[in-house]
Amino acid sequence: MAPTSSSGEQAVEIFAAPLFNPGEKVRSIRHVKNDGTYPGKEIGENLVRKGDVGYVRDIGIFLQQFYIYAVEFVDRAAVVGMRGKELARIDNPPIKTEQPTAEQEPAP
Repeated sequence: MAPTSSSGEQAVEIFAAPLFNPGEKVRSIRHVKNDGTYPGKEIGENLVRKGDVGYVRDIGIFLQQFYIYAVEFVDRAAVVGMRGKELARIDNPPIKTEQPTAEQEPAP
């Protein structure tokens, strides 16, 4: 179970490793509109469409709780801050980590 914030509303993502790394190729799984924080675009204007492909350039932290991935969408000539839940990995599927069984655990 992921740790939650003091308000209990959402998990604190920064207690775990980021989902994506800089340079990783990702795909948007949601439409993203300007909420007023993207300069040069009208509020409500589409910044990214579902299915757009981009590359993670950098990882930041928002509200000491969430990872924000700066994703460069080359076809749109835009770098957009996105949450992990808005992205899907393309090139590098997640590595399955096997939990040791009782037989594999070293004896004390």
